[in-house]
Amino acid sequence: MPPELSNKIAAGEVIQRPASVSKELLDNAIDAGADHIKLIVQQSGRTLIQVVDNGTGMSEADARLCFERHATSKIQSIEDLFKVRTMGFRGEAMASIASISQVEMKTKRVEDESGTLLEIWGGEERRFEPAAVADGTSIAVRNLFYNVPARRQFLKTDATELKHIIGTFQNSALANTSIEFELHGDGDILYHLPKQTLEQRVTELFGKQYKASLIPFEEETSYVKIHGLLADPKLAKKSRGEQFFFVNGRPFQHRYLSYVILSLFDAWTKQNEYPFYAIFMEMDPAQVDVNVHPAKMEVKFDDERSIIQLVRSVVKKAINEYFVVPDVSGSDSFDNDFNLSFDQLHGERSFGENRGRETGPIQFSSRINHQNRGVDGEENAELLYGAQPLSGDGEDAQRQREESSKSEQGRRYRDRGFWQLHNSYVMTQTRTGLCMIDQHAAHKRIIYEKALSATEETLPGTQQLLFAQTVELSASEFSLLKELLPIILRMGFSIQLLSGNSVIISGVPADIEIGDEKQVLREMLQQYRELSKRPALDARNRVAIAFASRTAIPRGKRLSEMEMELLIDQLFACEEPYTDPLNKPTLVYMSMEELRGKFR
Repeated sequence: MPPELSNKIAAGEVIQRPASVSKELLDNAIDAGADHIKLIVQQSGRTLIQVVDNGTGMSEADARLCFERHATSKIQSIEDLFKVRTMGFRGEAMASIASISQVEMKTKRVEDESGTLLEIWGGEERRFEPAAVADGTSIAVRNLFYNVPARRQFLKTDATELKHIIGTFQNSALANTSIEFELHGDGDILYHLPKQTLEQRVTELFGKQYKASLIPFEEETSYVKIHGLLADPKLAKKSRGEQFFFVNGRPFQHRYLSYVILSLFDAWTKQNEYPFYAIFMEMDPAQVDVNVHPAKMEVKFDDERSIIQLVRSVVKKAINEYFVVPDVSGSDSFDNDFNLSFDQLHGERSFGENRGRETGPIQFSSRINHQNRGVDGEENAELLYGAQPLSGDGEDAQRQREESSKSEQGRRYRDRGFWQLHNSYVMTQTRTGLCMIDQHAAHKRIIYEKALSATEETLPGTQQLLFAQTVELSASEFSLLKELLPIILRMGFSIQLLSGNSVIISGVPADIEIGDEKQVLREMLQQYRELSKRPALDARNRVAIAFASRTAIPRGKRLSEMEMELLIDQLFACEEPYTDPLNKPTLVYMSMEELRGKFR
């Protein structure tokens, strides 16, 4: 097999996307002892990925040798492979990267008078000469997959690829708080992280809302030292991405351990919510195998069960102390109820009916949520999406309610007969049977079609805020918002991008409750990411679905008869009333014949 072919095959295993290149270059900079590392990307890594560090640098001979396959200075003997302490060790990454891109490396050791410039395109050396460069190493990878167009076609959108790069950067920054990190994207500074504590770094990476909501923990045994941070479950997000495991400074993924940790939050989170955690383990490298995955993202412990029990026990203790939950196990050692099976996973979290228990009343932000009680004790709520509220203030409001209750329309509502089943399903009889409507799915369809319609209008409906709101987003959220901004503006938002991943919201669609705009925007972006798994949906549809999912009335919310009537009327005015935007049914019909059959 020709060397250039074998290198491309190896690159297919090691280099899956721009984030893979970023990881390998950051790992090498960390191994080089750098205390200042800068990652620069353009067009989400498609055209440039560059890492600049102030580490030890390389000699002229090592500079050329580092691009040879299986050439590494980090492993000297087979024994070293079983006690790896460096991030990289196999010597495949640089050869793989150079075979599918255009690489320029500048490097210099402190003791050398001049440095070295090396340029390799598609695995072939083009330049190799002395150069005046700063101490350390700078590696620029341009036009990734330029000679493998089939691989380039499989790259996702710029926002998705940048999200993966940011995730890689966050892994390196969390595990190395004694190193100053910078991330630049298309000329913007996405992160500039000085040397700092772990708590400070988490706040810088994920937002100031974490500053007062972090739960530290630390335990040490003769086998392993465990420490890290959890975040208050109230900051849990609808999508994954802020859950981290590290062993000896190396990030890794472990599906079952993730399941165990997330299960500990069940009492304080709702279904499909994922709280932040960063868990660090320090142990003898001989007790963990890091060479079980081509991209080094999985590890294998000698005593996997003990590690899982230890981590679970430590995290559970931290959560219980934070929420002042008494320990009823009667033991300070490992939990006796640890009897979960790996077969329970099946690749995903699976929770039972008790999911989502709340410690207090649930607060929702849809316009239908806030109800006003009249003098007669009957509830009159604001009308659904697009309608005007009946309620007002003072005597006018009371008179309006009394007139409404006496009107023909009010009698029609009562005569037709609407009621709710468990405050989630609207029931009404028809001439030939029974109709049951999922209020959340139905309202989602209504809002979805209205949102799509708004993007086609010349002047979408916008309500201006009395005081503009500044929202601090994560770097990945900011990049995604930047990409979707034209669509979001057409929906009725008025948003201005600022520097430092901040935005100003000065107006929102007419049907968003004032005061909830920050959360609506954040959750829209999270929901959009989840919808990226559905390639059949274009960006406009994803934004509309994300908006509808966030603002639709929830299941479990009590509705008045008037609201039920309007919900049904608006649903059947939709183009596709029988399914929600993701083709799940909005209603179920049962004929009289079917009902009679149940009693035979």
